[in-house]
Amino acid sequence: MEERRAADASGDICVIVPTIREYECLREYVANAREHGFDVSRLHFVLVTEDFCDVEEMRAMLDDLDVSGEVFDGSRREEWYEANDIAEYGHVVPAASHAETSFGLLYMWVDDSFEYGIFIDDDTLPHDDEDYFGRHMENLAFEGAIESVSSDEHWVNVLYRNADEHGLYPRGYPYSAMDETVETDAVEIESGEVVASQGLWTNVPDLDAVRILMDGDLEGQAQTRTTADDFGSDFVAARGNYLTVCSMNLAFRREVIPAFYQLPMDDNEWGVGRFDDIWSGVFLKRACDVLGKRIYNGGPLCEHNKAARSTFDDLHNEVAGLELNEHLWGLIDDAGAEADDYAAVYDAMADRLADGEFDEYRNGAFFTHVGEHMRDWLDCLDALRRTPAPADD
Repeated sequence: MEERRAADASGDICVIVPTIREYECLREYVANAREHGFDVSRLHFVLVTEDFCDVEEMRAMLDDLDVSGEVFDGSRREEWYEANDIAEYGHVVPAASHAETSFGLLYMWVDDSFEYGIFIDDDTLPHDDEDYFGRHMENLAFEGAIESVSSDEHWVNVLYRNADEHGLYPRGYPYSAMDETVETDAVEIESGEVVASQGLWTNVPDLDAVRILMDGDLEGQAQTRTTADDFGSDFVAARGNYLTVCSMNLAFRREVIPAFYQLPMDDNEWGVGRFDDIWSGVFLKRACDVLGKRIYNGGPLCEHNKAARSTFDDLHNEVAGLELNEHLWGLIDDAGAEADDYAAVYDAMADRLADGEFDEYRNGAFFTHVGEHMRDWLDCLDALRRTPAPADD
């Protein structure tokens, strides 16, 4: 079966889905688009999977849905690197890791027809009453007044609306920034200022393993669940304030790709995992503050149906990076202040980590490892720009 990305394809939105099991969720997303009158021809799906998965079934699903799309297991990714003359940079995308969403960013980078990207996790579903893709596109095009949220800890809890009732802080929110005093204001957003749209989630909240244990759940989920009532109007985090950015339901403009590398996790000697999207969000927010851009938060909501698994397995994957997560944002908080594009801000943050000394932190050498990979990411993007994409067969 031939995968479909015709030379004259009209799609300007690349939908990137990391998946090893629940890829059938895409049927609901495509159905949502058609139900709400969204132009499905704008969508091109890239499923990032592994060699042990049923790639042919995934391709058959895309064909059955009559949508443009491709499936990349580990072997096909290696072929793609070779075809695009970037095999030397294959290490920037870790195997068998959620961070392999970075492959989708590389895929977008070589094709100028993609103006937007969307990350969708395979354990989510759209809400029937909302135009999922349309809402993300509206958010990216937003201009006008919106609520701006800040705190005295310089961190914004994206679940702050009902925090007094549920007490939840999302995965990646620093423990040292808890018990913050929240302030809200209204700001005017100009056209083109919003570069990322983070949709939030109902049902299973996105928590780290420590918080899941504190919530009394041993199956990797949470006893406390969220509903649409836990979310009010949409908002942005104020300048100089960070926030957790989860990639399970996220749209973005292609311009952010140089500063949106999903960090190398899981496959490293320090055993650090589960912070790929969180740290990429920290770096993106710093770049946005320097360049006068915004990350939009709120709708469209998705239903997060995280599969049951051992909370202690997640804890094992997270604990090596918990201390580092407390300090990362402070290390890059003033980096790249004079930069005038995403790559320049990102390069300054990469230097801060790659050239730093972090002996005071357990696993501090991982910061250096990340900084070096950030440099390789920028070099890889430059190499792709210098190499013409291979012609379709």
